[in-house]
Amino acid sequence: MRLEFGIVAALMSGLIAGQAFAQTPSAQTPPAGSPPIFQPGAPGQPSRIVTPEEAMALGRTTFTEADVGFMQHMIVHHAQAVEMVALLDTRGSDRRVKLLGRRIALSQEAEIALMRGWLQERGRPVEMPGMDHSAMGHGAHAGMNHGAMSPGVGPDDTPVMAGMLTPRQMRTLAAASGTDFDRLFLAGMIQHHQGAIDMVGALMETPDAAQDTLLSDFTNAVVADQSTEILRMQSLSAEL
Repeated sequence: MRLEFGIVAALMSGLIAGQAFAQTPSAQTPPAGSPPIFQPGAPGQPSRIVTPEEAMALGRTTFTEADVGFMQHMIVHHAQAVEMVALLDTRGSDRRVKLLGRRIALSQEAEIALMRGWLQERGRPVEMPGMDHSAMGHGAHAGMNHGAMSPGVGPDDTPVMAGMLTPRQMRTLAAASGTDFDRLFLAGMIQHHQGAIDMVGALMETPDAAQDTLLSDFTNAVVADQSTEILRMQSLSAEL
């Protein structure tokens, strides 16, 4: 009898709870087969279930000007890494370095497409304001010098953003070949990757920035992937 009473009580409790949930005005039935997505309510108000489409629309509104600037800058940053790998294909000699370079280029090209889409979906310009893109051709990129190559103070050594190679550094890289190129490439790409990680760190320190779900996932991936690649490049450099 005690066992039967316990089963009946449990069933009644579940039925009452289910009826109470069904009568809550803010609750909506999620799509069949999909886990519910909850949007927190205002203070004192209940959460509500939103559709995946509504969640995507809400995500597009949670960005700041700092987020926009970060994406615009990172597109330029990634583009130089792709340019460096293009030089590696013709000037480098070590098979392992070339293989790593191709993986970097494929990854950063995909991320450039993601960043461009993120900006376009939010109605923001893809290009950095004030950037002369006609001057961003081969060897014309600039960047912050973190000591991986010779520092300078002239126009050829003026940085644009963290980690990017200066025009002088790019010309030095393009003029090298064989093992000398491989060593310069690894040093430059380590500098480049560390700069990207620094850019993410600066964004995270900006109030209200990086709240957008897609952008947050992207920045986490940048730090994780490029930190791993730095370790790999350091290992390769020590073996050349």
